Amino acid sequence: MPRRSRHVLIASCALALASAPVAAADPVTTPSVRLLGEQVVASSLDFAGTTVGGLSGIDYSARTGEFVLISDDRSNKNPARYYTARFEVGERGVGPVTFTGTHPLLTAAGAPYAPMSVDPEEIRVDPWTGDYFWTQEGERDGALLQDPSVRIAHPDGSYVGDLPIPENERMRPDSGPQQNQALEAATFLAGGTLFATATEGPLLQDGPAATTTSGALTRITVQARSGPLLAQYAYPLDPVFAESRPQPGRGANGIASILAADPLDPTKLLVLERSFSPGTPNKIRVYEADLSAATNILDGSIGAARPVAKRLLVDLDDVGLAAVDNVEGMTWGPRLPSGERTLVLVSDDNFDSRQITQIIALAVA
Repeated sequence: MPRRSRHVLIASCALALASAPVAAADPVTTPSVRLLGEQVVASSLDFAGTTVGGLSGIDYSARTGEFVLISDDRSNKNPARYYTARFEVGERGVGPVTFTGTHPLLTAAGAPYAPMSVDPEEIRVDPWTGDYFWTQEGERDGALLQDPSVRIAHPDGSYVGDLPIPENERMRPDSGPQQNQALEAATFLAGGTLFATATEGPLLQDGPAATTTSGALTRITVQARSGPLLAQYAYPLDPVFAESRPQPGRGANGIASILAADPLDPTKLLVLERSFSPGTPNKIRVYEADLSAATNILDGSIGAARPVAKRLLVDLDDVGLAAVDNVEGMTWGPRLPSGERTLVLVSDDNFDSRQITQIIALAVA
């Protein structure tokens, strides 16, 4: 696409986001969702001298036919890294997972990240260049305040650059993301013209986290792929689904992944809410979110904002899985001959032998 045309498209999308009318949602039937199958990757699998695990983000590259998966290893077991893999997704389910490559993510100086210096979470393939946009959560540990970030890497892991983040998402002593509640989720929108991110949980200035009796508000940010910040919206999280056992009050719910619902629509997203409560199974729900009638709060308070509208697409408890682990990533996979789209999810085993790396495929009509 010529540069001028790209700039016009960015301006058009920004205008659509800023001036979308406040209107009731069209009476569209919620798509039907069915389970195609799953695969479980062997625990502590060794690949190319690394331990496969902590897979917190997944994306599908139509140009290569491969899936790209990022590990949230904070350079403790091996340097922060991503993997490529191949597996069939179809009516017969999910085929065996074959890892095809891995590369460390590199700093601007060209070196692997030092232990505990980075916290990778989401990865997306740039539909224009084939590069990778990936997020990391930063750090809030006492006096140590490290901002979250969106970084761009070439497929060999080498550093390309960073996108700006909103000032309200910077780590400050009394504001910004809570620990491990920052940029967990990201996706391209509008054919790659826009990039959206979401904080997992509320910012400190936006109120307490979700509990079993109350939901919470977190933020979805939309920016041009070249960096300029365009809009930010309040997203309403569900309450925590169950009380933790035996110690109450330890459950959580947050956004683990977001995904463009339609490749060209800048206002429609899928949002994966991952709820965890010790002593109970995980609760994973995927919602369809509509930004079009929400208040732009990029430069304002979340308090009186009209939040994003959402409706349930699927609760993984309802599709027939024997177990649902710590699902954190999702991507559209190849389309089925029936015309249905495939939604592929991956779980983060936290490098814990009591958990599993689970790859799940759903068909969405």
